Amino acid sequence: MKPFATVVIAVILWTVTHETGQAKPVESIPVNEMDQLKPVDPNICPNLYQWTDVCNVYVLIDGKSALLFDLGDGSVIRYLDGKGIHIEWVLFTHHHREQCQGYPLLKGRDVKIAAPVAERAFFEQPDNFLKMQPSLNDPFTVYGAGYLRPPIEPVQVDRGFAKMDFFSWRGIEIRCVETRGNSPGSMSYFFNAGKGWIAVTGDVMIEGGRMHTWFDTEWDYGYAAGIFALHNAAAFIEDFRPLLMAPSHGAVINDPAQALPTYRRKLKNLAGLTVRGYDMNYSASFQNNCSTPTCVPDIWQVTPHVFVFKGPDFAPNFALILSDSGKGLLIDCGLFDKKYLESRLALMQERLGLKSIEAVIISHMHGDHVLQVPFLVEKYGTQVWATGDMAVTLEYPEKFNYAAMVNTYDKNLTSLKTDRILRDGERLNWEGFELTVDRMPGQTVFALCVHGMIDNKRIAFTGDNIFGDPGDNRQNGHEAVVARNSAVLEDGYIQAAEYLQKMNPDILVGGHSYVMANPREMIGRYRQWAYAMRDALQELSFLGDYRYWFDPYWVRFDSYRQTLQKETTSKSNIIIHNFSRNRQEFRIFIHTPKGIHVSPHEIHTFVDAESEISIPFSCAMTDEALPGVQRLTLDVTLGTIRLGEWFDGILNIIK
Repeated sequence: MKPFATVVIAVILWTVTHETGQAKPVESIPVNEMDQLKPVDPNICPNLYQWTDVCNVYVLIDGKSALLFDLGDGSVIRYLDGKGIHIEWVLFTHHHREQCQGYPLLKGRDVKIAAPVAERAFFEQPDNFLKMQPSLNDPFTVYGAGYLRPPIEPVQVDRGFAKMDFFSWRGIEIRCVETRGNSPGSMSYFFNAGKGWIAVTGDVMIEGGRMHTWFDTEWDYGYAAGIFALHNAAAFIEDFRPLLMAPSHGAVINDPAQALPTYRRKLKNLAGLTVRGYDMNYSASFQNNCSTPTCVPDIWQVTPHVFVFKGPDFAPNFALILSDSGKGLLIDCGLFDKKYLESRLALMQERLGLKSIEAVIISHMHGDHVLQVPFLVEKYGTQVWATGDMAVTLEYPEKFNYAAMVNTYDKNLTSLKTDRILRDGERLNWEGFELTVDRMPGQTVFALCVHGMIDNKRIAFTGDNIFGDPGDNRQNGHEAVVARNSAVLEDGYIQAAEYLQKMNPDILVGGHSYVMANPREMIGRYRQWAYAMRDALQELSFLGDYRYWFDPYWVRFDSYRQTLQKETTSKSNIIIHNFSRNRQEFRIFIHTPKGIHVSPHEIHTFVDAESEISIPFSCAMTDEALPGVQRLTLDVTLGTIRLGEWFDGILNIIK
């Protein structure tokens, strides 16, 4: 069969050009010639075609009938209609929106849908995975930050394929095999074209041994479960010895026998760098071996004026600088039983001369570092000090989709207000101690370091950025690499490593009761790891700069969760971040559920190199809107690359 002729689809849209601020019509957008149906490889399978829009759609044709692997934005439907080709089945490899965002165009047609049974609920009940009030252990989240990307409206599935299933269509037997990794239950489809196997593999791998996205494979808090699953999926496909792989993005892979082993090597390297740089199984032996017990049970003394908690399998967040006058300055306070904490503080007052806890400085945004802060505020009148960007995440956690936010730990702790905003580089002359507070991103961008000379030692309080045994040269000290902490390496661990190496502290007092003496060599290893991690991510990225592929927030709603009531308008902003060293073009379509209107509907803008802009938008409802929690999506084109509905936000509709 010869490839079909090209076609132009005329689309009338309205766009807002950020540079002029004026609305203007776009008269016609031609479908790019790269988006036309073209044969995959006529010598191997003459009736298999590829259509490309927001993803690759593979079209298997028999006479005037077709079976589709994935759907993309649905533009292939109109194309096939024009050729008199009837779509009988659509087999989805996985639930990501760019695979199925064209589903509404199938309504009213006699087309059956199949999908992995492990992801059926993601298709059919997408709103079940939305939370206005997230919790730490919500399924399919990284400590409350969801990693699913289901469609904006339900997709009715006619058949769910089990983990190892098969399906027959017009004499072709298709083997349906789970190849999870890029999504929790994704599937590859194998069929024999006579000369050998063809594998339709979704987002298992892209040409050149690369991954489609990091953030879709990040299923846990730095334990690499998704990477291990992806490696195993690639190994299984490799054992089929396919003649070619048909991935959801990029070119068809004509040399899978070479590409897959290379890919697996990269994944193993990445997994080794991702999993923590210290031995958690033996952490009790080095968590804090440089302090001594005091007259207060469980309180240990690091230096004459610095105290922490210590106990077996006990990792609270609490580091206290105790002045000679009895005033206390805390760094973090969390993961205690309140009555236990109160009893120990009472003994410190009785036996160590503690008179007050003047303030608590929050090292970073995570909820486990502030859980008992409200108790301190109420009991002791303690003030809360934090940097400005961190203060916003603590006071308005519902605005963000980050991991481990304060409201995910305790449903009653929905907001924590800050009494004092600390500036980057601010010097504190507190009770005779000269302390400096610096912004120090690492595990998360919303973080700081407090440091100064205390008892003739340069002590740095570093939060959760670095842990481990400085005396073990096998350890590099890094903590979890989690994209949903907002933690690209250049504004994260790399910056932390350079900062700590320049400071050269004598003692690191980290979160979770870690105290590390003489850390210079470990900081050097930590720095080396940070650059190696950046290089490993870049090697796997299919985009020019890995940060677009790693970070789930470079286009985002300023408020991830919004509430919309009848006869009201919700106003917010869309943030666009340009990681490139050059001025970059962006085009974004805001897709909405039924009865929701937004203005503007489309954004077309340019963002200067390595900078961020904020564009206002408004949202209102009509009588057609359905009550409940629903999803807005952002269909993004980066330069000339249309990525589809990568990003979303939550809308709580109250009628």
